[in-house]
Amino acid sequence: MTDTRALAARVSELSKQLERASFEYYVLDRPTLTDAEYDRLFRELQDIERAHPSLRAPDSPTLRIGAPPQSSLPRHTHAFPMLSLGNAFTDEELREWEARLVRIAGDDVRTAGYCAELKIDGAAVSLIYEGGILVAGATRGNGVVGEDVTPNIRTVRDVPLRLTGSSLPARVEIRGEIYYPFDLFERMNEELVKQGERVFANPRNAASGSLRLLDSSITRQRPLRFFGYSIVAANDVDLALARQSDVLDRLEAWGVPVAPHRRRCRSLDEAIAWAHALELQVRGTLNFAIDGGVLKVDSLALQEELGVVGGREPRWAIARKFAPDIAETTLLDIRVNVGRTGALNPYAVLDPVEIGGTTVTYATLHNEDLILRKDLRIGDLVQVKRAGEVIPQVIGPIPDRRTGMERRWTMPRKCPVCGTPVVRDEDTVAAFCPNVSCPGRQLEGLVHFASRGAMDIRGLSYARIEQLVTAGLIHDVADLYALREDQLKHLERFAEKSAQALVDAIAASKVQPLSRLLFGLGIRHVGATAAEVLAREFGSMRALMEASTESIGAVRGIGDIIAHSVAAYFGEPSARELIRRLHDAGVTMTEPEPVKSDGALKGKTVVITGTLPTLSRPEAAELVERNGGRVTDSVSRKTSFVLAGDAAGSKLEKARQLGIEVIDEAELYRRIGREA
Repeated sequence: MTDTRALAARVSELSKQLERASFEYYVLDRPTLTDAEYDRLFRELQDIERAHPSLRAPDSPTLRIGAPPQSSLPRHTHAFPMLSLGNAFTDEELREWEARLVRIAGDDVRTAGYCAELKIDGAAVSLIYEGGILVAGATRGNGVVGEDVTPNIRTVRDVPLRLTGSSLPARVEIRGEIYYPFDLFERMNEELVKQGERVFANPRNAASGSLRLLDSSITRQRPLRFFGYSIVAANDVDLALARQSDVLDRLEAWGVPVAPHRRRCRSLDEAIAWAHALELQVRGTLNFAIDGGVLKVDSLALQEELGVVGGREPRWAIARKFAPDIAETTLLDIRVNVGRTGALNPYAVLDPVEIGGTTVTYATLHNEDLILRKDLRIGDLVQVKRAGEVIPQVIGPIPDRRTGMERRWTMPRKCPVCGTPVVRDEDTVAAFCPNVSCPGRQLEGLVHFASRGAMDIRGLSYARIEQLVTAGLIHDVADLYALREDQLKHLERFAEKSAQALVDAIAASKVQPLSRLLFGLGIRHVGATAAEVLAREFGSMRALMEASTESIGAVRGIGDIIAHSVAAYFGEPSARELIRRLHDAGVTMTEPEPVKSDGALKGKTVVITGTLPTLSRPEAAELVERNGGRVTDSVSRKTSFVLAGDAAGSKLEKARQLGIEVIDEAELYRRIGREA
């Protein structure tokens, strides 16, 4: 008996540890257990439950591994219908919706405000909890009758098997949306291609199909996720909820993940502004699909008074739909451009299609290996995604629609611009043109050299650089420093004043430190961070040029790939001649001594996100580090503060969730004692 009690206590302890670890990993994104430790605890629980089946609780984490395949999915009748939403496609339609509500319930509608939420593009589900334990899960179906998918729901990692907190209802229904994160969806499709299986057309169809599989062990292999948005039929206990925004807070308190970027809006104008920001700024930063926002009258009492239209749509809620960011079109061709480092970048030529209010003709394909993994063929009907300001990308083909006329594509063996034989990196998936004088490399290289993160030459736009190249005035970056005002003022769109302004801006860039120059040169694999590390370590261009591959690779943060690339670059006579010309033009070839760690931001860990008013991200990072701070990429409890600009996205949201201070550019300048 004693052994049984001890085992039961151990089962309870293991279950709590594993559920907490899953919550930290999938919901909070702050894991405290290593994967190996999680696996060890999971296996221990499995072993105990196999030996003592009576000890397996209905909310055991081992139930996430899936149940035996079913012959068919049983039906589930919803206690209350799962309603659909009416749609608004314009601001005017939202105002008409509010006017209808006011005619029914008076001005209380306006004073109650609205709860604004993301409209997740996934599969709606209903989860039933008894005594806080998940006992059933069902699809929406026709709104009245769905399908019982409980074994599959249990495999979704961030669906809580047991609710947390106190005063839980004896029985409660939670509704929400099952969805696929974009990155995991694309990774899954790549795996399906490798296995010779059919790929999914889009994340929404994949989520719905995965939920309805008869074998839940397969569902477990699908990286599904969940957001909750409503509480239904919890009448046995007073939840003290007056508003929809309270409902979302309560769900979070119970351990249910809730979608980010929700807001309580005091007026419809504020809700409309939220929807605009969501479509134009936030949407493109999300790692999951949304097709709009949802506005709900925040008062639950008013919701009940307003009721339902025709038994189908709640009057008190409406979807503000956005233009779709995924569309189908034909892949007409695959072409290649040459980047500033010589990398050959394939891109898709598409039959023009409108996505998100913009006509899309081209889309990125990243590299040759990705094209092969996705089995993309010229002539395929493909899914194309465009979210916010993100460059359009091809999600994948639709193999069922093939006619047999599609053609496979291969990377050209010679550079399409200069004809030099293409080189393939053994350590990467990139093919590149090794000719540093390749015209394709020169144009992109000039643009990069002048960019804000590099030499920051104000007024030297892409169009201006093309104009100067076409006029034969520049061929490489050193030619910029030989430009004269009398050469420019006769060109189209130039006048004497603008010509002199550009010459002055180019001259002003000479004082940029070595780190900016190294980054601007476009050496393969040398990004802004690596350039700064190298500049600080070697101090001068001469010292770096004379360094061996081994000594470069020995620098902390610089691996073998970067070391070989840097050494190979400076081993080229044309590169050394370019450096000589830049030196003779007066361009700075040294790195100033960094401010020691006793600056105004000593001991501070800073995350930078969004677009700042005047500083580029590298400039902001440099400013932080020169004042004693340290810049990291991800927000955690160790983050001192987040420096945020426009369209800050998920990092800003996570900082708010963790209670971490958020400041703007002006406040950063105040803290370091400088004027903006």
